[in-house]
Amino acid sequence: MEPEHLPPRSPELMSADNTALLVIDVQERLIPHITDHKRIVWNIRRLIDAATILGVRVVGTEQYPKGLGPTVPVLAERLGTLPEKLMFSCRECWNLFNELKAQGMRNLLVTGIETHVCVQQTVLDFLAQGWGVYVAADAVGSRHRIDYEIALRRMEVSGAVLTTTEAALFEWCVRAGTDQFKKISRLVQESLPDE
Repeated sequence: MEPEHLPPRSPELMSADNTALLVIDVQERLIPHITDHKRIVWNIRRLIDAATILGVRVVGTEQYPKGLGPTVPVLAERLGTLPEKLMFSCRECWNLFNELKAQGMRNLLVTGIETHVCVQQTVLDFLAQGWGVYVAADAVGSRHRIDYEIALRRMEVSGAVLTTTEAALFEWCVRAGTDQFKKISRLVQESLPDE
């Protein structure tokens, strides 16, 4: 609880009680082709673990798993069963997001692949519906660097807020000196697993 003499927290900041983490289509047959894919999966895994520690809602999707395979195991074991989609945008899974809205969520932190396809189309659709959308730039990826870079620029000029995994972890956590902070600090201090 914040001391009463402090001004209110900025509405530009994500909080654990109004933000959901969205993991888009991190699937076995596509992920090996994504630039820097091991770092992306590692960052998404750390975000999911932090969300569990801090009580942040986590949702995800799979794009045509019959063709692209299931979600990579390290994420699948944390996410459970995911809705399938054929549209590139997660708009196809709208009921899932209506449930989040009903629970008071107004922001989404978006992760996944590919930045210029499913991630970008989802971000633009959700911005159009009034969601606050944040994109963890180090937890999204594409096969080609140019597609990744242009998609980030397009999403940002359209109203999405770019952030990083570590910034999001501390933003959700809010303060030091708690047991949750200690757990988040351990996630931050992890080293990227060997290739």
